[in-house]
Amino acid sequence: MRLTRFTDVALRVLMRLAVATGDEDPPTTREVAATMQVPYTHAAKVVARLQHLGLVDARRGRGGGLTLTGAGRSASVGALVRQLEGPDEVVECEGTTPCPLRSACRLRSALRAAEEAFYASLDPIAVTDLVASPTGPLLIGISGSRPAPD
Repeated sequence: MRLTRFTDVALRVLMRLAVATGDEDPPTTREVAATMQVPYTHAAKVVARLQHLGLVDARRGRGGGLTLTGAGRSASVGALVRQLEGPDEVVECEGTTPCPLRSACRLRSALRAAEEAFYASLDPIAVTDLVASPTGPLLIGISGSRPAPD
């Protein structure tokens, strides 16, 4: 299974925001895009979607920036990936050139089961779990954030 670039960027944005501390100015979309080495326009679309999902608060102007909401901190990575990836099939059986095996195929159901196992393995992981050491300190180092007090 391969995640879309959108989902990958969304997870990285959430991870960056998870290490932000209350004693620093919230990072802007442009700063997060630079830290995560993704195009600003792509990061802006991701942030808009995460804001719509209630995972990120975005404020414009002076003193603005991005913050992770409580729902964002505790969000299940599996549920989030399901939401961002959408309901598409792992393989395209119908499409413009339908597969000749589609009426008696066992591969499709096996791939669906494998996809669900993939998501199920991510379900117990929260966004904040993704930034445990060594990831959190690395994110802090590359973004210029100060570590959260213990």
